[in-house]
Amino acid sequence: MMKKRYTLPRAKMIKRRNDFQHIYHTGTSYTGRRMILCVLRAPRFAGKVAFAAGKKLGCAAVRNRTKRLLREAYRGLQHELRSDIGILLIGRAGLADGKMQDAAEDLRRLARRAGIFAGGEQNRGKHR
Repeated sequence: MMKKRYTLPRAKMIKRRNDFQHIYHTGTSYTGRRMILCVLRAPRFAGKVAFAAGKKLGCAAVRNRTKRLLREAYRGLQHELRSDIGILLIGRAGLADGKMQDAAEDLRRLARRAGIFAGGEQNRGKHR
């Protein structure tokens, strides 16, 4: 059995401003307490992810911590998600104050609501 690697290579990350805006405006968004998940089913963005934290969140240290928590939450969950979609994760106020487990739990909840799990986990937890 091959061991899964939980790295997040630069080739899987979206960096261009136009790509961020394209996913944000044309994709479907799901709002959680600490983050917003935007999903776009397009071959151009298949398997790619972007992380954003606006200036409203605070100083550069807060924005960097927010993006770091988003990256870490995604990194642990990436093998469970579908590979034919593009994802944009936007941090909201309060994410930087919380723990990584809170961010991972919020991302899992949003992914379940969006139905982007590769397996059959979409239906679990719908009664909450």
